Amino acid sequence: AAMQRFLGPLLCLWALRLPAGSGAAARGLDVASYRERVRAMFYHAYEHYLESAFPYDELRPLTCDGQDTWGSFSLTLIDALDTLLILGNVSEFQRVVNVLQEGVDFDIDVNASVFETNIRVVGGLLSAHLLSRKAGVEVEAGWPCSGPLLRMAEEAARKLLPAFQTPTGMPYGTVNLLHGVNPGETPVTCTAGIGTFIVEFATLSHLTGDPVFEDVARKALKALWKNRSDIGLVGNHIDVITAKWVAQDAGIGAGVDSYFEYLVKGAILLQDKELMSMFLEYNKAIKNYTKFDDWYLWVQMYKGTVSMPVFQSLEAYWPGLQSLIGDVDNAMRTFLNYYTVWKQFGGLPEFYNIPQGYTVDKREGYPLRPELIESAMYLYRATRDPTLLELGRDAVESIEKISKVDCGFATIKDLRDHRLDNRMESFFLAETIKYLYLLFDPDNFIHNDGSDFDVVLTPYGECVLNAGGYIFNTEAHPIDPAALHCCRKRKEEQWEVEDLMREFYSRKKTKKFTLKRAPNHGEGGSAKDPEDASSEKAGEKRNSKKSSHSLLSCPSQSFNSKLAVLGQVFLDNT
Repeated sequence: AAMQRFLGPLLCLWALRLPAGSGAAARGLDVASYRERVRAMFYHAYEHYLESAFPYDELRPLTCDGQDTWGSFSLTLIDALDTLLILGNVSEFQRVVNVLQEGVDFDIDVNASVFETNIRVVGGLLSAHLLSRKAGVEVEAGWPCSGPLLRMAEEAARKLLPAFQTPTGMPYGTVNLLHGVNPGETPVTCTAGIGTFIVEFATLSHLTGDPVFEDVARKALKALWKNRSDIGLVGNHIDVITAKWVAQDAGIGAGVDSYFEYLVKGAILLQDKELMSMFLEYNKAIKNYTKFDDWYLWVQMYKGTVSMPVFQSLEAYWPGLQSLIGDVDNAMRTFLNYYTVWKQFGGLPEFYNIPQGYTVDKREGYPLRPELIESAMYLYRATRDPTLLELGRDAVESIEKISKVDCGFATIKDLRDHRLDNRMESFFLAETIKYLYLLFDPDNFIHNDGSDFDVVLTPYGECVLNAGGYIFNTEAHPIDPAALHCCRKRKEEQWEVEDLMREFYSRKKTKKFTLKRAPNHGEGGSAKDPEDASSEKAGEKRNSKKSSHSLLSCPSQSFNSKLAVLGQVFLDNT
């Protein structure tokens, strides 16, 4: 049973539980063995980062030392944090949380990428914050609406806000964390660098109650939408002051990719019709002008004429995105095209010339990117097609054979001769390993179908968490969409959820289900917070009066959204 349904055909297909017995067994692939190999890959890389590179951002695996790349945040540690929990290592998760609280400082004179800081740092901290209690961290009273990792995420995000102070609302690409936007900073930003904030910033706004983050992210999204071409396409780079397109190549890959991704994921996360309608309009134009034989080319954004007949490795996220809107057949056909390239080289080159069937000069490398594995994970959840597990197997074999060195895993500089480069990007542990592990771990909590969930008592009432339906940001940091409804202050929303949960409690004797009722514990252990007690008393008073809404309605959710719990779907009848 699906946890949620959205806009009719829109399904989080990767969360579906499909019949066992197909897939791996049919072709003799030992899923458990590959899962353990992926776990070993993680620890080989992670332990060498700790030994040789921490507190620098990244490991240099050929020289066994470290380097700062994106801002001196101990970035690999932040990026790997939620992967630790997905692998089941709660003790190391807890240790790293303490290390980050003590050691990471955002009040530094560093020029940082607005895009990368958001997806890696803000996204990583938000995800870890929302997973903290599941990892056994003793969370403070008020969680998930407060907590040290949430405060760190908010601090990092506030450092990025000056970049959005432009006439168009589209952000600069770089900001100084101490001084704001530098005088003379280039106003040219890539499309993805403008449209990849709504997941993290909306989550921040909902958890903290400060609307500024979601507001700037929405304004940037709408500015891109407003400046699309007459044929419905966006280019690659735009001047954020004048809104003039500087690079007019339109496609689904580098410089554009996560803009489309965040329209879909933002729509699911926020149950937002407008964001989804934007993507669906773009999707029509993309199919009309860039799709050829299940490949996607680059075209001129105003004319639709082909400008680059190439496949970029970053485009391999697209089949996974297609699966999220239910377009599984087209997704599989495109995935299989991309998989042929992997088989040809043992990885995806950054650029692949489709007519020539070979790499593009100076774009022959593979920096251990996750996108094709990401799509395989989503599509396997939707189809159980064993071909998708075979891609996972091939990825493990290739990366171990070509990239593994004594101090970690090295970027492949050239897939033709397997020369290596002295870098291990943080996304290898945040994304590549995570998606591989989830592909081979069908019972991971991330794949929860809603049959298991927690109820947490917050200052605003009771809150359902960890029921599944996680939304991965573009750095593979999972966000629990239910958490966005935990910290709202509007009483009618609070009362409705509390009434629903009381109904569930009353059924416990007649209906079996897994329910972990876990109030927050502050520094006093089991002592009840005064606000919690007052919330319970208020609930008792409300129960003595007739509810203003049907018990099975959800008035805080708009446009026919549905709340699915215990396999039941409750429609909004208002």
